[in-house]
Amino acid sequence: MGAGRATQADVARLAGVSQATVSLVLKGDGNRVGDDTRRRVLDAISKTNYSANPVAQRLAGGRNQIVGVFTYEPVFPRGGGDFYHPFLIGIEGEAEQWGCDLLLFTSAQVEHGRRRLSGKARAHLGITDGCLLLGHSEDKQELVHLLDDGLPFVFVGRRELPGGADLPYVGADYVRATHDVVRLFLDRGHERIGFVGELSDRESILDRLTGYRAAMRDAGLRPTSFDPADLTPDEILDVVLDNRLTGLVLAEAHRADGIRAAAGRRGLTVPADLSIAILGQPEVAVDGAANSGLDWSGFRIPREELGARALRLLIELIEGRGDTDRHRLLPCLIAPGQTVSAPPPN
Repeated sequence: MGAGRATQADVARLAGVSQATVSLVLKGDGNRVGDDTRRRVLDAISKTNYSANPVAQRLAGGRNQIVGVFTYEPVFPRGGGDFYHPFLIGIEGEAEQWGCDLLLFTSAQVEHGRRRLSGKARAHLGITDGCLLLGHSEDKQELVHLLDDGLPFVFVGRRELPGGADLPYVGADYVRATHDVVRLFLDRGHERIGFVGELSDRESILDRLTGYRAAMRDAGLRPTSFDPADLTPDEILDVVLDNRLTGLVLAEAHRADGIRAAAGRRGLTVPADLSIAILGQPEVAVDGAANSGLDWSGFRIPREELGARALRLLIELIEGRGDTDRHRLLPCLIAPGQTVSAPPPN
């Protein structure tokens, strides 16, 4: 044997067996070759420091206990927000339970601030048993192609693909959570409640809007929703006052403090004059403290549990379990908070 990396052929020669026998032992089928032969192969692997090539094992139909993690945006934040951290905690903890390693993919081509899952990047996923995908800026046609490749993968977050392609996912039940948050307003006597959120085709926003509209209509009230994309906080307050809204549900957390400050400039306070709930976590400052210092009403997304459940689903797909539910939604934690109170008197 030369000074280079040991090969499966080297192991076979040292153990006095065929490469096919070595392959059986590596794939966990050692009981088919007998205990003595299995021990000789394992001893030869130890002596040669042989390390199985994961690509070769994958092509041979074996498993290498490696799960990929692909994110469309950088995992390690440069600012105060850390979107991925709780997901990765859940994924890592679940990986430990299953005895598998995680491989983070970072070499994909970046276009317009997001990674592309095509070409070499998609081919690289083949060295894993399966892959978890996370992020906001996916290309759905790329996901369709990935499904065609046959590699097991799971998206963290509900996604719908063109042509009704069956994408496995684990996501938060934003419809139910938003419905329950609107109930906080209704139970305190609010009747004029607005929804502030971008009008887009993002599933997470559509689900929030669906839950809001359902709760309002269930109560016999008229939904009032608007897109704040080109509005300043003061202009949002103009819409609030023009429509005599006493409560707002915000699809995105980053506008909460600006709206509260704009209300203060008009002599209004939160929540005495205007109640606000955030449909998700407030932004977190670099020092770990909430920017606003308020205990915001709304819901909390179970990010760690989402990560863990996504890996659990991926393992089921890798193992080929026929009865696996490929679409899973987890409940959010409703947080009453301090920013929703009874509406001001007319």
